[in-house]
Amino acid sequence: MVLLEDIVDNEENRIDAFPICRNKIFMSHAAVTALPRAVADAVIRFTEQSAANFESFSAVLNLLQETRASAARLIGSSPDEVALIGPTSLGLSLFANGIDWQPGDEVICYLDDYPANVYPWLNLRSRGVTIRLLDPAEPGAITPELVAGALTPKTRLVALASCNFVSGYRIDVDAIGKLLREKGILFSLDAIQTLGAFPTRVEYVDFLSAGAHKWLLGPLAIGIVYVRKECFEICRPTLLGSWNIKAPGYVAQQEIEFHPTAQRYEPGTMNLIGISGMKAAIDLLLEIGIGRIAERILAIRARLIDGLRKFGFAVLGPTDGPNASGIITVSRPGTDMRALFERLTSEQIVCSPRQDRKGRQYIRFSPHFYNTQAEIDRVLEVLATVVV
Repeated sequence: MVLLEDIVDNEENRIDAFPICRNKIFMSHAAVTALPRAVADAVIRFTEQSAANFESFSAVLNLLQETRASAARLIGSSPDEVALIGPTSLGLSLFANGIDWQPGDEVICYLDDYPANVYPWLNLRSRGVTIRLLDPAEPGAITPELVAGALTPKTRLVALASCNFVSGYRIDVDAIGKLLREKGILFSLDAIQTLGAFPTRVEYVDFLSAGAHKWLLGPLAIGIVYVRKECFEICRPTLLGSWNIKAPGYVAQQEIEFHPTAQRYEPGTMNLIGISGMKAAIDLLLEIGIGRIAERILAIRARLIDGLRKFGFAVLGPTDGPNASGIITVSRPGTDMRALFERLTSEQIVCSPRQDRKGRQYIRFSPHFYNTQAEIDRVLEVLATVVV
């Protein structure tokens, strides 16, 4: 069993589990993660086995079944409701394109979400759908009250991100989902910025998509797509192939009959290398415990914010409380944030430059559970030499 303490309290173990720590302070999990050793090993192992042996179809089916089970455990669903495809934008586009929209239907979304969760919905205007954009008082601050106030009798679906990628505002998924479920309104969730870092459950969610390459600590181009079983007939698959439509003996039939599970959203050859890595990542996180991971991230966040404030940095989004996340986005009056980012990069500190709609520049830190107090102290030490 992997214990959080075994990693964070023993530097040798930490570097072994997360090789990036040997040379860098990695605080960019809201962008693209550095792979843990267990994930890299799973990918290498699968690749080497594929090189040495002909892939057994039964072994492939076992891998898919076991990965669906791990993903379902992570989000609180049935394995039959999980499709193993990515990136996030693919799942979101499947949701947007698969529903039988009627002229006058309304979709509510947020223009300052990540573009992958904006463009699939804006594109529905060509099908007669009205898009209503939320306007929160603060960036990403999507509250149940804000959503409730935007609903109309024509609202058919609300599409939100579980956490804003710039401000780090983490929404109350259950409260918003329960509100929409009671009104018979569909709820689509882009969960990439919380899945793997904070409990993200689908009890009141109809559709979820999340790539593995951020907080899930997995490879690129693979992810989890969830469709609530009762919504299978509402969201028709729009990518069609030999895997998601019944074709006995790979002989095409006159009629299209989709598989009865979420396999119906997987059109063809699966990304087995990516799936191998993603399963290893999910299993690692589940073994440590998502609740403990969330607590650790919030503790690291608090320490980093406290130090940043002492240097005059302003935090975009919530500084604490239930809407805080692993994202800490900051700016400082009179400071060239791009130059500061380059300095941090030169000191082997990995973070992300970001900007808002008005062009204001920020630096975004996004540490995970395996980052340490010593690493935070080093970040602050570097800042102390350039911010005076």
